[in-house]
Order: sequence, then structure tokens, then C-alpha cells
Amino acid sequence: MTTYLVLCRVLDRVTLALCAAAGWVMLAMVLVNVVLRYGFGTGSIKLQDLATYGFAVFLILSVPLALARGAHVRVEMVSEHLSPAYLRRADAIAWVLVLVPLFGLIVWAGWKDLVFAWSIGEGSVTPGGLGHLYLVKTALPVASVLMILQGLAVLFQPPAKA
Repeated sequence: MTTYLVLCRVLDRVTLALCAAAGWVMLAMVLVNVVLRYGFGTGSIKLQDLATYGFAVFLILSVPLALARGAHVRVEMVSEHLSPAYLRRADAIAWVLVLVPLFGLIVWAGWKDLVFAWSIGEGSVTPGGLGHLYLVKTALPVASVLMILQGLAVLFQPPAKA
């Protein structure tokens, strides 16, 4: 179990680095596009696509990061008044009944489309746009698997001391 938690921490750090890189790419490309458009009267579809790709990866990878840090939104509005033991049981039930089925379905339902996107080297839908859209599409099933792994890691964490 300790090895699993260490693996999840490593995956979390890698996810954080990818998320940060995607955020910086998005920020830089939006800035470059604004300067090109309003400063020089020109623009680049490829740079706009790169900003969109960065945003998509940033957004998708933020979800497992939030779960790993306990920054997710709880459904229960009264959770702050409940015991830690109850919350751990609720998290376990939610992992089994919601998290695994939902994110497992995302991977299962999108797998054929992802394989097809990789097989054709799918690119942007915008004429003259950036290629390699299949890499961005890969972020969704990767984030889904990370959600399942991080959810289980949350359950394996030792209880917090009061």
C-alpha cells in the first residue's frame, strides 16, 4: 500500500508538471496571438490552436490534481459537521459507485475514437490548423485513469489526526 501511495504521489507530480506546462503554453499563446493581431494586424491559426490545446490539457488534468489535494467539491453540504469516519466511508462508497463507473465509462466509451484518432494522426478541424490533436484527445482517458488511481489513494491515506 505504501508503494501504491508513492506511485500516486509521483503521478501527481508528473500531472502537476504537465498541467503547469499546458497552462504556460496557453498563457503564452494567447499573449502572442493578441500582440500579433492588435500590434501587427496578423495572426496564426496554428498558435490559436496551440492555445486551445493548452487550455484543454490544462482543464482536463486539473481534475485529478484537485482530487489528490482534497480540493474537490463535496456533494454533502453538511460534511463539515460529520465525523471523519463517516466521511471516509462516504468516500469509499463514492469511489465504488460513482468515480470508478463514471471515469471507467469515459475510458471505455472513448477508446475506439481515440484509437482511430491515433491511427489517422488526427489534426485540427480548422483549415491550416495545428496537427496532433490525437495527443490532446489522449489527455481525457489519462486523466480518467488518474482520477480512479488518485481516488483509491485518497482511501488508502491514513486518517488525519484531529
